[in-house]
Amino acid sequence: MRIGDGERPRHYVPPMKFGLGGVSLGNEFEVVTDEAAYRTMDAAWSAGVRYYDVSPWYGLGLAERRFGSYLHNKNRDEYILSSKVGKLLKASRQNDGRSNFPFSPSPNDVVFDYSADGVRRSVEDSLQRLGISHLDIVFVHDLSPDNKLLPTPWQQQFEVALKGAFPALARMKAEGIIKGWGIGVNTSEPILRVMQEADPDICLLASQYSLIDHSNALNEVFPLARQRNVTFVIGSSLNAGFISGSARYNYGKNSWDIPRKTIEKRERLRAVAAQYGVDLRTAALRFSAAPDVAAALIVGARSEEQILADVTSMQTTIPADFWAELKRQRLIEQEAPTPV
Repeated sequence: MRIGDGERPRHYVPPMKFGLGGVSLGNEFEVVTDEAAYRTMDAAWSAGVRYYDVSPWYGLGLAERRFGSYLHNKNRDEYILSSKVGKLLKASRQNDGRSNFPFSPSPNDVVFDYSADGVRRSVEDSLQRLGISHLDIVFVHDLSPDNKLLPTPWQQQFEVALKGAFPALARMKAEGIIKGWGIGVNTSEPILRVMQEADPDICLLASQYSLIDHSNALNEVFPLARQRNVTFVIGSSLNAGFISGSARYNYGKNSWDIPRKTIEKRERLRAVAAQYGVDLRTAALRFSAAPDVAAALIVGARSEEQILADVTSMQTTIPADFWAELKRQRLIEQEAPTPV
């Protein structure tokens, strides 16, 4: 099934290359107060950040409420905002929210719904939580084999989206309600399928293009994306903070169970960074933003200091010899683009 006939529509590409993601401000990893979240967003805005990515999933509504509280007083034409669909929130006194977000005070449970009606309701709910008039990009969220919370196998849910969510979002784009749509997932198979079977503008490639892990995206996903004229928002370039020293790797309840070879690769990367006087976190951000199909890079931050450091990193030059040494030691793919 392919959505739409005749000439392919022009695909939306966000004009901002760097953005603030909402995972940390949804209290995914730790308690972040409202005041600290506001200071983080204000620091991002003051530093010129004008792209923000949120989701109903982040803190089960907490991130959207926080970003909305800050952004609803800003000129809506001055920033780009993306959110996600596929997870409806329902408040309940007997909610089980803390089983997924123990640090969020949300009263909500999650209901997965990738139908056309579910998508429209999700967008309307997000707009109400955010207190704004429209979204720029909508990603169909976590329709992926790593999502163990889905009520049925991901392939069955993908078929629901193929008949429901994807054409509904294409219609919303045609109606001018949104500017672009795609999927946001942590694995490649759903992205390959959606590019082959639908007509997305842009997808959120999370945890798949980093210094630690990028081979599959580079060799399998990006070539098809170029054929289909699809670009990417790159997320989790630090693998949920692992590259910069966190004791977790990517997401999920078992993120602490890190393969030995992954830890060893980080140590080798650190050694090369020390040799060339390079900040490894900065190198990781610059690396993930380098591909021609990378329309934007989003980073999570829980504090003013973190987001300002990230903004600085995106303006920092990395010596060419550093990248050459990574390739010489086969720490990155030989064909991987590097920033100039």
